[in-house]
Amino acid sequence: MSLALTRTAQSVLALALAGSLVVQAMILPAIYRDLADAPPLPRTAFVALVGLGILSLQVFAVCVWRLLSKVRQGTVFAEGAFRDVDVITGSLVVVVAVLAAIAALLAPGDAAPGVVGLIGGAALVFAGFALLVRVMKGLLRQAIAREKEVVGLRTELGEVI
Repeated sequence: MSLALTRTAQSVLALALAGSLVVQAMILPAIYRDLADAPPLPRTAFVALVGLGILSLQVFAVCVWRLLSKVRQGTVFAEGAFRDVDVITGSLVVVVAVLAAIAALLAPGDAAPGVVGLIGGAALVFAGFALLVRVMKGLLRQAIAREKEVVGLRTELGEVI
């Protein structure tokens, strides 16, 4: 992977992280204030769920950043990459749970059914991403095994020569 591509991806992640910090610092309190007429428990639960979802996506972005750094350094085909992939999967699962909880919170209220459906659809999309990451982890595991095999064969070939 080219240096320009990894740097561009990291730049996009940096912008997304900066934007998410703005949302946490400014938008979440504004949403809380805008829901002043709502009962306290659903109001607090909604804002807390949105905050947890944003935090999960921030964790996702940091782990993707770390993997991009490992790609740039040529160390992505190592056992240490599995930890980042596992955290990415976990953060996506948390996002799915948050979206499902928000949909459940909004369903009995005044929210349009289409909004609840869109949130449920978004949960399915994120679940698909989590499954895709698991498949990619399996591919990473296979690539690491092949790399070890190649190194072993090169060592044997070097001994023979």
